[in-house]
Amino acid sequence: MAKITAKQLEALTTNDDGKTLREDGGLVGKVRAGVRGITVLFRYEFKLDGKKGDHRLGSWPKKSLAQIRAERDGVRATVSKGVDPTSARKAAKIEAQAAIAATIAEAERQASESKTVQDLFDTWLADGVARQDGNAELQRRFKKDVLPFIGKTQIRNLTDKDLLSVLRKVKARGLNRSVVILNNDLGQMLRWAEKRKPWRPLMADGNPADLIDVKKLLDHDYQEERDRVLSADEIRELWNIFIKLEEDYTALPAGSKYSGIRPVNERVQCAVWICLSTLCRIGELLKAEWKHVDLEAGRWFIPAENTKGQRGKRQDHHIFLSDFAKEQFQRLQHETGSTPFVFPNRSGDAHVNTKTVSKLIGDRQCRFKDRSKPLAGRHHDDSLVLAKGANGEWTPHDMRRTGATMMQALGVPLDIIDRCQNHLLGGSKVRRHYLLHDYAEEKRQAWEILGKELQLILNLPAAPLSPSCGRVSLAAY
Repeated sequence: MAKITAKQLEALTTNDDGKTLREDGGLVGKVRAGVRGITVLFRYEFKLDGKKGDHRLGSWPKKSLAQIRAERDGVRATVSKGVDPTSARKAAKIEAQAAIAATIAEAERQASESKTVQDLFDTWLADGVARQDGNAELQRRFKKDVLPFIGKTQIRNLTDKDLLSVLRKVKARGLNRSVVILNNDLGQMLRWAEKRKPWRPLMADGNPADLIDVKKLLDHDYQEERDRVLSADEIRELWNIFIKLEEDYTALPAGSKYSGIRPVNERVQCAVWICLSTLCRIGELLKAEWKHVDLEAGRWFIPAENTKGQRGKRQDHHIFLSDFAKEQFQRLQHETGSTPFVFPNRSGDAHVNTKTVSKLIGDRQCRFKDRSKPLAGRHHDDSLVLAKGANGEWTPHDMRRTGATMMQALGVPLDIIDRCQNHLLGGSKVRRHYLLHDYAEEKRQAWEILGKELQLILNLPAAPLSPSCGRVSLAAY
């Protein structure tokens, strides 16, 4: 049988359409004449297990005759081993796909194993944590104290020593409380990762945060839970400090104003006394809107979204204003009553930052701060230090605790104090469903008693207590 040649193929015309070409070795070509010219479709004919079969080899001129014969020779070798070439091609394709899949899987595994603390933080921030400030403070803390030092550390290589190095850097600045907060944040993030892929396999040796004993990093006299309560003498001293600062500053010559200690802003003063007399949280107060304050009725409504949640729950809170508390709101109304917010920001379109008052009060107790120089645009003095510093720093939140302690000393039952603080009370769901008394009158009496006591301490004129506000009537509950 004559061997097919390239010249023979090149000489084909449309008249050869449908012609079959053959040569020894089972090579068979079928001529096709189309709009794109002459094409010869080649196949290899063979017998396997007594049955005829064929295997496509491609077409000329897309493939050269030499390429077609080489492919035929490869297929013939496969057939000689008793293997169907079509099945062999499918198997080869499957193997190639499996190899690609394995390569991709290996790349993904390596990428997963290379995930860093920065990768985890970004994912946790997007999917695992949602704080009231939109995670702004969390991002600030990690960008400053964590990511610059261990952000590139792979999770599978992260150890307790890495975490300790971060915490010690914060402790070196004398910030015990910040150490506790950062340790809690790191622990929360890593516990979240410990339950999820791809992070869980990367922590096969355990959660490094579990090995941290943060107490060993803190000063021996540091107390995680503050218990600062201002005495009656300190409350009186603070009242007089506010007055004296104003008097001293007013008495300064016009050219000496910048060298003197400025008085405490009246809004800050009011915030302090409202926290003390209503037991509210400073953050709740600074978010207050005038539409929720009814001075005529002596009531202040705090919507649930402005309160601090307990166990993930929040509840509306109604505060009855004593004469003392009402007077503070009236002072504020003269300054900010034209805006929607009781404590507006400079533009008046929103409330001030909820940390503003705490910072202003802390800046005037600088002896308790680890600062070598004043922060830009901030106070830096000890004008608000009480009792010569013997009892330590005080904060706006301490006023809430002080007011609650005063109520307790005045005979107010503990469950009424809890309600005045808007604590989420426990108990069975059945009890909460059927026992619906709101204790409004009892709370009103408690706030009135506290207000009268503050007026007594500060030697302010006060109307006598209502007949129903004695200790006996409250204790009866």
